[in-house]
Amino acid sequence: SEVSGVMAKADIKPKSIHRAKIWSEEVENLYRFQQAGYRDEIEYKQVKQVDMVEYWPETGFVKKLQRRNNTFYYYNKQRECEDKEVHKVKVYVY
Repeated sequence: SEVSGVMAKADIKPKSIHRAKIWSEEVENLYRFQQAGYRDEIEYKQVKQVDMVEYWPETGFVKKLQRRNNTFYYYNKQRECEDKEVHKVKVYVY
């Protein structure tokens, strides 16, 4: 979308942060970005200067991310963030 393209160019900082309490698709994808060393998709696009993130078409979950050291993380189609991990996920508000 145009909005995320604009946000990726400006250095956007989150206004606030809270921790996830229940699992959702959004929390699942945040979990994947945070495992790879990023806050979220916005920061990933800023750091890696990419326009697109690869998602699984079937589930909408992040498929592959490049870490800051340029190694790749590959994720499954299915949920990876277990209930006991949900509270570790940080949700950023812009």
